[in-house]
Amino acid sequence: MENFVVSARKYRPMTFDTVVGQGSITNTLKNAIRNNTLAQAFLFCGPRGVGKTTCARILAKTINCLHPTENLEACNECESCRAFNNNASFNIYELDAASNNSVEDIRSLVDQVRIPPQIGQYKVYIIDEVHMLSAAAFNAFLKTLEEPPAYAKFILATTEKHKIIPTILSRCQIFDFKRITVDDIAKHLAFVAKSEGVSAEPEALNIIAQKADGALRDALSIFDQMVSFSGKNITYKDVIDNLNVLDYDYYFQIVDHILHGNTSDILLILNDIISKGFEPQHFVSGLGNHLRSLLVCKDPVTVQLLEVSEQLRQRYVTQSQACPMPFLIRALEINNKCDIDYRAANNKRLHLEIALLKMCALCSQALNIPTAQAQPVQMPQNRPAQNVNPTVPSGVSTGSTSATTKVPEPVVTAKVPEPVEGPTNKPTPQQSTIQPQAAPVSTGATSANTATSAQPVVRPRGTTSSFSINKAMQQVGQKAEEKEETWDTPFTQEQLTAAWGDFVNRYKNYEKHSPSFLAALSKYTPKLGPNFEIHFAVDNMLFEQEVDGMRFLRNHLKNSLHNNQYQLKPELMERPGEIEAYTDKDKFEKMVEERPYLRTLQTELKLEGDL
Repeated sequence: MENFVVSARKYRPMTFDTVVGQGSITNTLKNAIRNNTLAQAFLFCGPRGVGKTTCARILAKTINCLHPTENLEACNECESCRAFNNNASFNIYELDAASNNSVEDIRSLVDQVRIPPQIGQYKVYIIDEVHMLSAAAFNAFLKTLEEPPAYAKFILATTEKHKIIPTILSRCQIFDFKRITVDDIAKHLAFVAKSEGVSAEPEALNIIAQKADGALRDALSIFDQMVSFSGKNITYKDVIDNLNVLDYDYYFQIVDHILHGNTSDILLILNDIISKGFEPQHFVSGLGNHLRSLLVCKDPVTVQLLEVSEQLRQRYVTQSQACPMPFLIRALEINNKCDIDYRAANNKRLHLEIALLKMCALCSQALNIPTAQAQPVQMPQNRPAQNVNPTVPSGVSTGSTSATTKVPEPVVTAKVPEPVEGPTNKPTPQQSTIQPQAAPVSTGATSANTATSAQPVVRPRGTTSSFSINKAMQQVGQKAEEKEETWDTPFTQEQLTAAWGDFVNRYKNYEKHSPSFLAALSKYTPKLGPNFEIHFAVDNMLFEQEVDGMRFLRNHLKNSLHNNQYQLKPELMERPGEIEAYTDKDKFEKMVEERPYLRTLQTELKLEGDL
């Protein structure tokens, strides 16, 4: 029985030109060989299965080839190439750092470096998974890596570059390998299938490429698995059944039913998906990718972002034309929220069904979710309307022998402060008495004593029992931005003083008030000047930095005095005879006046500055 060789080894690239998806790196290495500018150490880093070790072997083989081609590829005919192909080369050493990560292993490697090559020009050391070396091994390797012999080249490969110490990174040329695209993997799989005599559908190879997640080695392993499953004919259905991948058709059907509002069909399809053993969260993730693909297809410029076959791409474009842009954006938001909250949901299936029904309601508008708003107080619908009158009770309806019975209600007394804004002349906090309506009790000709319960007190809007000074301040700030008419009502010094004091009292209760701003306005009494100029003294001008406080002050004066043509004139208060703070220089000069020898001491000792 012939030994089977997996495709990942059988079709491993042997030259730079056959490396898949890493053209920029292979071109750089070939140019370095051509220009004789090879570095002493290389670091190949990137995800698994993207060609790091493969490129390291090709580089080692090429630089030791005795007769390289014009394209700077190994000839595969010289003694060095034949020895490499037979795994018998004494110039190329591969070391697995995962199992040789101690200081002794590195010391043994350093001893080998001292021996020059027997055949070829270079001795190449390929250290795979180099991040597994211990800290002591890294330190023991530093000197050799920085100053190796001219014939020694080191190629380090790792999937976790962040675990390598900076002193190692600084001594290497770093090459970052990228994930291989779905198209490149699919094309390579088609080449392998043709070489093996396997018939494979393009859609099937595309699914394998997507499942590999950018790793060519994983894709080839899946390909071998599918060949074992389906023989020489790989179909799309065989791939999705064997790899447990949800069919594209489910997503296309779901979106079609969402657009037409077929909620029952959506629930049946979801039940079919779950009954086949698919994890609901995987369906949510796949639906999000499907909606994203439809969104990408709305613009012909971005269609190329889809990593799918041409036939499937056209299907996405066709369905995207039927999906409005607002629907796709809102559906993506619902799907994303469902994915985030899925793990925390107790009934996960119901959680997913609700998300799908919300998407369905976006087009059918069977579901209306209003935004949260403050609703006005409404009268109960099953009770007679009241005549809102603070003093006169409601009317009484009587039958042939009916009598009127009044049910007294307590008088509700509430303090209603005057709002800050508005050009009305209302006094400050006053007593407002609201006497609610008494519910009538009527008796008919055949009824005895039928009494209805007292109606609940409904407080009219705007007569709340407590008024927030914070809300008043915010209303003042909002009114300041509105365009108003010109108010130029004259006012007296007494009115100015009263309005000023009223603002100080109100500002004290503002939870975000500034103590310094309050102190600046409370210390001195303002004076009224000509042309509505308001002069007031302050100790410093820092109060002007309180933008909110100044805005509240201006609007309060405008509403209280019914005048928006006034001008605030702050004046800095100068207090004669006040002792100013001494600087260090002032202190020294004062001391020199009393003790002149300090100046001599400073001069003789050559002291710089002031004592």
